[in-house]
Amino acid sequence: MSDLSFTEEKLHYKQEEQYDEGMIKELRGHYRAILELLGENVSREGLLKTPERIAKAMAFLTKGYQEEPKEILLSAKFKEDYKHMVIVKDIELYSLCEHHMLPFYGKAHVAYIPNGYITGLSKIARVVEAFARRLQVQERLTVQIRDCIQEALNPMGVAVVIEASHMCMQMRGVQKQNSVTTTSAFTGAFLNQLKTREEFISLIKK
Repeated sequence: MSDLSFTEEKLHYKQEEQYDEGMIKELRGHYRAILELLGENVSREGLLKTPERIAKAMAFLTKGYQEEPKEILLSAKFKEDYKHMVIVKDIELYSLCEHHMLPFYGKAHVAYIPNGYITGLSKIARVVEAFARRLQVQERLTVQIRDCIQEALNPMGVAVVIEASHMCMQMRGVQKQNSVTTTSAFTGAFLNQLKTREEFISLIKK
């Protein structure tokens, strides 16, 4: 085998998702029953594998229950004498509203002021993801992200702003397609110092 073909073989891979087969089997049965209750024929071709697809989708969309966000930050915690604002903005998030189990989606903007320790920038995004991949309300999600960073890094302050659109408002109920919900949560310098908070708001709006 030539070096080129060997390289091509190594580069050719198939992404595999890992699932708890016992949980998927049980969920599949429940979703099959739900489809039947809705009046569908689960034996028709288009729905034969739908219960399993839904089960796997829900397992993925709620995988945050199997993750520990604080440990994500601690896995990349480094000593660093940096005492200025660190911002990771426009972090895409997708979650499920716990009231209707419909999606809400948008962006999170997160900042902290280190107090002797920093964390890997990607870890901030992973914390957002871990909390978002659970049944949520936007208000609690905002506070959970804030508190996790505060507890793990003990910074001089944490700021979190989330802007999201909710399908439970767009697809049903009031049906307002252009509504956006904004939530915020602060600690330390962001809470007590107006100038610091204003700087953060200004930077995430640019």
